[in-house]
Amino acid sequence: MPSLSARSLALQLGDWRPRDNAPLYEALADRVRLLVLDGRIALGTRLPAERLLAEHESLSRTTVANAYARLRELGYLHSVRGSGSVARLPENAFGETPSIGDQPGPGVLDLSKATLPAIPLVTEAAREAAELLPAYLHESGFDAYGLPDVRQALADRYTARGLPTDVDQIIITLGAQHAIALVARTLLHRGDRALVEAPSYPHALEALQAAGARLVSVPVTTESGWDSDVLEQVIPRTSPALAYLMPDFHNPTGRTMPVEQRRRLLQLAAAHGTTLMIDETMSELGFGPTAEHLPPVAVDAEQFGARVVTIGSVGKSIWGGVRLGWVRADRDTITHLARTRLSGDLGSPVLEQLMLLRLLSHYDRVLDARREQLRTGHALLTGELQRRFPEWHVPHVDGGLSLWVGIGEPVSSQLALAARAEGLLIGAGPRFGLDGAFERYLRLPFSRGPEITLPSLDLLERAWARVARRTPLAAATPEAEAEALAAVV
Repeated sequence: MPSLSARSLALQLGDWRPRDNAPLYEALADRVRLLVLDGRIALGTRLPAERLLAEHESLSRTTVANAYARLRELGYLHSVRGSGSVARLPENAFGETPSIGDQPGPGVLDLSKATLPAIPLVTEAAREAAELLPAYLHESGFDAYGLPDVRQALADRYTARGLPTDVDQIIITLGAQHAIALVARTLLHRGDRALVEAPSYPHALEALQAAGARLVSVPVTTESGWDSDVLEQVIPRTSPALAYLMPDFHNPTGRTMPVEQRRRLLQLAAAHGTTLMIDETMSELGFGPTAEHLPPVAVDAEQFGARVVTIGSVGKSIWGGVRLGWVRADRDTITHLARTRLSGDLGSPVLEQLMLLRLLSHYDRVLDARREQLRTGHALLTGELQRRFPEWHVPHVDGGLSLWVGIGEPVSSQLALAARAEGLLIGAGPRFGLDGAFERYLRLPFSRGPEITLPSLDLLERAWARVARRTPLAAATPEAEAEALAAVV
């Protein structure tokens, strides 16, 4: 059974103490509950003993005991004498959650996911894929690499973007997250260092940690992008085996890495033996007048002698329900990835690959429509945020799916809990960092239509008012908290 030391839990807790006279035990219980809901404390993890946590946090043991008692009362902790206290979810947390339709009734509104709704073309592609399927039924259906026609279509797109690619340099995966985890599992050894951005995509961090990596970070800000000085120091000092980066419309800040900085990154990676894992899931979602659609990072890899593994998918551009992604790399790496994946899965589904093949034939038209959709959603969200929350910092972005909003005070986790109590799920800043950082930030997607965005902002206003008044939080409904188990994407 995994366990958390008092020090490890304290790093996750961050600055949890209330600024008024609210009971310490309630604030501590609320913060631990959020960590469980967000997945930062895994279910089944043993929390530190009350005495040890009290000593580390300079609290009375009674305060910690009362916090643990509150968590047991809410169903987030199970304690057995002699075995400790283990994180869990309430027994009814998996109850059916009301759906969210055009009229937001008693259901839960969700702004925790940066996703787009499916396009109608998905249905058409499914019908066309079913018509193509009989030609493949004589085959086994087990193929670690993917259908050659689909791989060739992706190779052609890379070639058209300035990166000559052939079919042997592509492997089809079960989405971008599967690709990230597969690359991490294949190229990392336990104890290797991996460079990541701060903030970053949380499930990528989890995949790297699951592969045994020790993470080192480079800051990315909405104002300045990637910190060049840190890159110049951390790569030579730590020689990371792998670096996970999203240089195009970075999730969550929306920044794009300039060409010269990309080239310097390639130089550093080549000099210190670092493989670059470049996440391009946002790369073609630029919509602003100054948006840069830069060629893939791997275009200059050969010039500098760097090894680049590129990740892509249609989960952000077409629909998350089309669970397919891909990796573009050198032939030897693709072969290694194909062999490694056989211990976990035996290939990608044929019917969905045929859907992807049909969708790729319309992909440029799809991207044009998506950019217009995002442009409209971005204008709506930025305008509403500036009107409703004038004290917040709303950054300028030219692409991607979300805003990394500065809320001014280190209360993002508290705001997330207050929002849950109102029936709204939001992505608190620490979900995108390491060790409880980014309490002054909130990620808000502009990829949803006004029928979701506007009522969600109504709830967010109410939650913000509650936090500003320091009103004690009641427990959110089991239905609302069950939604929090869904992945942040």
